[in-house]
Amino acid sequence: MSAHIIELSRAAASRKAGVPAATDRPDVQPLAARFQFWRGASGERYLHTVYGLFDCPTLPEANYILVRRDPNGERTALRVGRTTHEAPTLNLAEVRHRAAQLGANEVHVHFIPDTDEERRVVECDLGARLFAGPGSGPDHTTSMPA
Repeated sequence: MSAHIIELSRAAASRKAGVPAATDRPDVQPLAARFQFWRGASGERYLHTVYGLFDCPTLPEANYILVRRDPNGERTALRVGRTTHEAPTLNLAEVRHRAAQLGANEVHVHFIPDTDEERRVVECDLGARLFAGPGSGPDHTTSMPA
């Protein structure tokens, strides 16, 4: 494993230069655009809060979908998963790591399930609908208009 040191001021400047119009960013969209429903194989709809990859807060135990949103607003689900650590910062680090590997630029988080068993059911239901099963990778993607 290697480390790469970045200067925050340069990263922030290059990020601002490469970001589309402010209204395209999830963190500055109208409230209704900050939420996305994803339907599972059972037909159940799950409400997710939409975050940009770098704007995502630390995560409690929750379900998530890693999404690539293109400039036209079309969203492609890349991975369905659930956080498993009690430490919210470790969950966020793991989600960002997976997102970077897959090329995701949004994290859709479903906070509602209270128990690990409920989160596992949601993960399986969404994974079965969007891909071949839970934890599916980048070779199985599903597109959805914004």
